[in-house]
Amino acid sequence: MKSTRIFTISGIILLAALGGCATGISGTVRLVDMNNLPVTDGDAEGIVVNMINTSVPLEEASFAVKTDKNGKFNSDGAKLKNGTYKVEAGKSGFLTTTVTVEVKGGEEVNLDLKQIPKKQSRTFRSSGSDQDKIVNPGEVNIQPPAM
Repeated sequence: MKSTRIFTISGIILLAALGGCATGISGTVRLVDMNNLPVTDGDAEGIVVNMINTSVPLEEASFAVKTDKNGKFNSDGAKLKNGTYKVEAGKSGFLTTTVTVEVKGGEEVNLDLKQIPKKQSRTFRSSGSDQDKIVNPGEVNIQPPAM
């Protein structure tokens, strides 16, 4: 009876310890100006954060999530494998930011998106022909976030 109790308690402790070591990426996306000061009129909710594992075959490489109203994001640890990830976030009017992180457990990543000064931003029109729409071989197809 006593040994069964010890094994049960040991098992619970082991499961709790393993649960805390789930593989995943979490963090915050901040909107800042070119001087790294917070942008007060920017909305950080709904920004797509792409996570691309450069250590696995392409079919298993990409995963994406969206930020909450505070700019926070968290991947589903069950879907990410250990490896080297390129973590990228972008928003219209801001420079895209990419960082590389080695994931061996739960990793924290903070991304600052710098606002493009109004005079330097440009608007582009869509393709004029089907020839302009051809995807270059080797481009990574980022999947939309799972909802």
